[in-house]
Amino acid sequence: MKPTFIAGPCVIESAELLDSVAARLCEINRELGIEIIFKASFDKANRTLLHSFRGVGLERGLQMLSDVRTKWGLQLLTDIHEAWQATPVGEVCDILQIPAFLCRQTDLIVAAAKTGRAINIKKGQFLSGADMRYPYEKAMEAGAKEVWLTERGNSFGYNNLVVDFRNISDMLDIAPRVIMDCTHSVQRPSSANGTTGGDRKFVPAMALAAKAFGATGYFFEVHPSPEEALSDGPNMLHLDDLKGVIKSLM
Repeated sequence: MKPTFIAGPCVIESAELLDSVAARLCEINRELGIEIIFKASFDKANRTLLHSFRGVGLERGLQMLSDVRTKWGLQLLTDIHEAWQATPVGEVCDILQIPAFLCRQTDLIVAAAKTGRAINIKKGQFLSGADMRYPYEKAMEAGAKEVWLTERGNSFGYNNLVVDFRNISDMLDIAPRVIMDCTHSVQRPSSANGTTGGDRKFVPAMALAAKAFGATGYFFEVHPSPEEALSDGPNMLHLDDLKGVIKSLM
């Protein structure tokens, strides 16, 4: 199985941002002979503060993602937060992502499974790798054709995450495709005065460690100017650094 690569900005900020990121991903695809899946969220429903930027909304966001596919030919991944979103998102995107905080929401998983699209379920910060058997089984029993699992660290409070890489091996006993979320795993939740901090310098090492434990794919949130990003800036990888990190994994 070739490694799966997923990359894109945390949230849809503008059409210009999507276009610049998509253009660079296509260049990397050509240069390295790979197929990076484009990721961006139309809504970030779990922001710490009420007035933090959430995105452009479902209707506009799906149109903007569809424009990325039309112009650049990239596969698309985005996350859903409510069961009713599954059908319209499934009409546009190739992979529906279940956020970590919602990985036990039965109605959400069942609705995603019924679209016939691949599903990427992110491991909850409160679960072990072995516990992901149950969300995986829910999705498969509901008719999903393909289910991926993603590691993104565990939370013990105190504004930090810890990655136990044994979770990757445990999840490979459940699903054939296990992704390492290399950028969310270096978050420091709510550590920056009501916003999420992070340590992007650790992203390349997180990716290499995941490879050592058998990960079959890698997830990177990227931005041309992470310091100016409207969500998750401190843990996002500079877009210009993505190619080097991917090359180290190949």
